Amino acid sequence: MPASSSLIASLPPGPLDIVGDVHGEADALAALLRHLGYRDNGVHPAGRHLVFVGDLCDRGPDSPAVVRWVRDVVQQGKAWAILGNHELNLLIGEHRDGNDWFWNEQAPHDLCYHPWNTLPGQGPDVERSAFLSFFSRLPLALERPDLRVVHAAWHAPSVAVLRRMPEHLGLRRHFDALEVLAMRRVVMEGLADRHAEEQAQWGMHIDNPHHPMPLLHAHAMVDERRQMSHPIRVLTSGVERRTEQPFFAAGRWRFTQRQPWWQHYDDITPVVVGHYWRRLHPERTGTLLGPRERDPFNGLSPLVWMGRRRNVFCVDFSAGARYLERRRQLAPEAAITALAALRWPERELVTDRGEHWPTQGFSPQRLTISRPMSTRDNSQC
Repeated sequence: MPASSSLIASLPPGPLDIVGDVHGEADALAALLRHLGYRDNGVHPAGRHLVFVGDLCDRGPDSPAVVRWVRDVVQQGKAWAILGNHELNLLIGEHRDGNDWFWNEQAPHDLCYHPWNTLPGQGPDVERSAFLSFFSRLPLALERPDLRVVHAAWHAPSVAVLRRMPEHLGLRRHFDALEVLAMRRVVMEGLADRHAEEQAQWGMHIDNPHHPMPLLHAHAMVDERRQMSHPIRVLTSGVERRTEQPFFAAGRWRFTQRQPWWQHYDDITPVVVGHYWRRLHPERTGTLLGPRERDPFNGLSPLVWMGRRRNVFCVDFSAGARYLERRRQLAPEAAITALAALRWPERELVTDRGEHWPTQGFSPQRLTISRPMSTRDNSQC
């Protein structure tokens, strides 16, 4: 990786293997790399290159090992990676569901992910600083004439803003500056006081799934403004709008929902994303994944390219839920999660269990009318 990365950087030439959200599943990553033909040092004998779509960490049993390995091969110029929302949470100091491996504070809400490897001790140290330094230098998207890779959404207005930002300031400073602008908009629109009133009445119940929650209108509007006025948030966690009914996900009540932005993506250049918890075997989903993890693709085949031009593909196949499979001791033939990679330009999907699947329906020249989709955000991954 070059000494300083731009926020929107270049993909390498040649054939690629684009790896979905790893979420700390070190053994699955090692297995996937073997099936793809990579050596332990990240080199492929045919000259292919790895590209990681972000969310390397959280929830899985060995996030430190995954981050160390990916960091090393990226810094050696053997692989490329972009920032996901889970790395962003760590970078900005947010303690979220599944990331106590980094803080090592024995957070009660993360006991469901144990046993797992954590960073030693607590507070600032050399390795935590090294991880944050690595995250801070990752681009938010990668591109070349025939392909774009972004964690959650290729949103043209947000990309345009990020292209204009001076790279020498660093990702964290850009994030903080954009956050100030977003919150200034909240104050100017008179939402801050209304939000505070709702918080005083309902704040103690925001993280309680068993307490009935009405739609908090100011919370919904503030959440939407903070998201859509912040290009870094848009690229790493998607396009969000106010929901008609609150729902509980990832530890708190939600008042905005993700939008299927690919239905409106009209560029010819294909896009590969992660983030959205696709199901490689949707027929097996029901008994393992609850409402929080419902299929956000509304029944579309997991191998289908999406969008108006059928040129957007999600390569996240729910590896972040593999801890549930371990807990229930599911046999491989009953498994629903996969760590997968999309081979480009072959457009073949390869999984950590050695499955090879041709993807379907790719046609960047064809304009289609996408079928209606549920836009409810069920994962907040």
